[in-house]
Amino acid sequence: MGGFTHIESGGAPIKAWTQGVPIEDSALKQLRNVASLPFIHKHVAVMPDVHWGMGATVGSVIPTYKAIIPAAVGVDIGCGMMAVRTSIRAEHLPDNLFGIRSDIEAAVPHGRTDNGGRNDKGAWQVEPPAIAAEKWAGLKDGYDDIVARSPKAAHPRGYGHLGTLGTGNHFVELCLDEAGDVWVMLHSGSRGVGNRFGTYFIERAKHEMRRWFINLPDEDLAYFAEGSEGFNDYVRAVAWAQKYALANREVMMDQVLGVLKRTFPDLAVTEHAVNCHHNYVSREKHFGKDVYLTRKGAVSAKDGELGIIPGSMGAKSFIVRGKGNPDSFCTCSHGAGRAMSRNEAKRRFTLADHVAATAGVECRKDADVIDETPMAYKDIDAVMTAQSDLVDIVHTLRQVVCVKG
Repeated sequence: MGGFTHIESGGAPIKAWTQGVPIEDSALKQLRNVASLPFIHKHVAVMPDVHWGMGATVGSVIPTYKAIIPAAVGVDIGCGMMAVRTSIRAEHLPDNLFGIRSDIEAAVPHGRTDNGGRNDKGAWQVEPPAIAAEKWAGLKDGYDDIVARSPKAAHPRGYGHLGTLGTGNHFVELCLDEAGDVWVMLHSGSRGVGNRFGTYFIERAKHEMRRWFINLPDEDLAYFAEGSEGFNDYVRAVAWAQKYALANREVMMDQVLGVLKRTFPDLAVTEHAVNCHHNYVSREKHFGKDVYLTRKGAVSAKDGELGIIPGSMGAKSFIVRGKGNPDSFCTCSHGAGRAMSRNEAKRRFTLADHVAATAGVECRKDADVIDETPMAYKDIDAVMTAQSDLVDIVHTLRQVVCVKG
């Protein structure tokens, strides 16, 4: 299977890798809204995990010429994945993995309490680890420069969130590959500081549209034109947030490996698979033109490039190698994709359903994670089949431990 189909559009063409995978009407409307913008280059590419998002669909690739749409990048700037293979084997793991999960939860702040205030359990309550201090030292000057230009974009927890997980679909997992090797895989982004940057610049772009009386099919598609002050400030901020997100994942990975080394002193990392964004914008050349390519819930899949496509809590995940398909702008999906909203999942599924779906995985099995239950997501096998011309599968992973925020 694989290959794209055309979605009817009154604007730029829409090429969708969605054969055998459903798309809800609200997502189709968003895709057509994006395609109607005058600065879309060539076409919009749609990944098989596509679903409704703020402004633009999650699972879309949007090439823009001399403009950037902040809401298409979103508020979790630089959100993405990191995975490494370790020297631990399946047979080395204890029968009961609760202790390892508890130790990871103690080593990586996760969740959110106190409305994100002083006592938020999702931030470091004490001094962050040395590696976080080291990473922040390399980021602080850039942050100070951004907030000096845009004071309302400031966030008090840039340092305090570095190396923390967050909430929602962010996770830390231990997985087994097809050979029985243990992998550490994690998913997070630029935390509170990236959210503040994204929210601030989305509103600033909307103000620019009102100022110039520019009418849009959706106000969340407000954009900055290249060369404008807003554009320059945003590009600087989004580049910094993407660096922060990479560093955030590196600190968390260091913490998790530290936990495992206490149980397995001889642990070694045998393969650094990838540390990749799936909510970001980059300047790239496609079809002969330099454009700003926004991947919203999508992963770069250049020829030979490694990427990560996670499934849901109880489903398998994949390490993949890109095929460099030009029609997809060298991109693949970033996961299975939600099949329904969080509220719909809570209405439809019971705690017993969730417990059954996550049998064999050491994870939270309480009512507060039902919105992340596997049934709330699309069938990962169908998603992979639909994009068989975008990536090759290198490793198939199955979760044995999952830590959620």
